[in-house]
Amino acid sequence: MRELLEAVQRGDAAPEDALEELARLPFQDTDSGDGRVDLHRALRQGLPEVIYGPGKTAPQIIEIVRTLQAAGQTALATRVEAEAAGEVLAALPHGSYVADARILWFGPDEVPPTGLGTIAVVCAGTSDLPVAKEAAEVARRFGNKVELVVDVGVAGLHRLLATTEVLRSARVLIVVAGMEGALPSVVGGLVDKPVIAVPTSVGYGASFGGIAALLGMLNSCASNVAVVNIDNGFGAATVATMINRS
Repeated sequence: MRELLEAVQRGDAAPEDALEELARLPFQDTDSGDGRVDLHRALRQGLPEVIYGPGKTAPQIIEIVRTLQAAGQTALATRVEAEAAGEVLAALPHGSYVADARILWFGPDEVPPTGLGTIAVVCAGTSDLPVAKEAAEVARRFGNKVELVVDVGVAGLHRLLATTEVLRSARVLIVVAGMEGALPSVVGGLVDKPVIAVPTSVGYGASFGGIAALLGMLNSCASNVAVVNIDNGFGAATVATMINRS
């Protein structure tokens, strides 16, 4: 938008052409009509529209990526399984895929940091890593410096305490845990920063697919803990990014 307005100011673009471009900017239908891509989201929220992979076919993801790129935007897709990612990259080979995070990315290899500090992503157990990796990879693509701390669950509290310096130096923390979901409360008691808790669906039967962890986090006695939905690493990364920019 800024480039377009500056082009008109310099006389490099005619006002009529700019008007036509502005008319098409708010959203764009994909060729198949299956999608209506929000091209103004980056202007409103500071972050472009992100593609949620589950339920979408590879051709639908390809169409959305092409629409975003045609508007000069990067494209990020979450929760994309390996088979679908392979189909997408066969059509758009300039992208990259992070398998353990299930992230498809079409943009620069290194995104210049725009955040004011570091986001620490703290993962309770190895089984929680897919959600933690999603949060970390999304946060990086959103222009943040990220520090990933893994396998520091409360069953071995000394592992967490060994990383106190990393925790306290972060500007905002994302804490990912399943089972009883106790880790965010412990981390919240160690730092003077916002803690975004992410419950995962990891656990035995009485964990109820992450509900036990979710309820535990919602009832945290640490007053600096806020909670996103079960397995929602993407949502945690988005909120952490907004905090880190302000």
